[in-house]
Amino acid sequence: MELLETQDPEKRRLIETSDRHKRELQKEVKSVSDRTERILTNALIIGGSLALTYFIVSQLGGWKTKKKKAKGKKEETVEGEAEDDSALVAPSFISQIGSKVINQATLILLDIAREKLSEYLESRKNRDENS
Repeated sequence: MELLETQDPEKRRLIETSDRHKRELQKEVKSVSDRTERILTNALIIGGSLALTYFIVSQLGGWKTKKKKAKGKKEETVEGEAEDDSALVAPSFISQIGSKVINQATLILLDIAREKLSEYLESRKNRDENS
């Protein structure tokens, strides 16, 4: 069968053309899947960093809700007990350090997310210019 195909120059040209198109399509599919994988990885990194930041802030920021509850109790209690509640509500040195660490970690994670986003936008810009 190949002998007949190679003898006819028109069939040979068509077969070569179809092979070339097939290779180009495979390259295009591979490049699209690579870009999609890279975009999903960046999105997961950004989403994970934001979720982690939210989780840390909500866990360590829980003392703020206790503070509000303590204020509500303070109004209802006797004056002597209110002084004891204010001692529990006042932020300690350790909680202030924890708050500063959380703020710095949040800034670092947001900076990483910003860098990844800018890399993604640059790659899209370069791809659009090449098209």
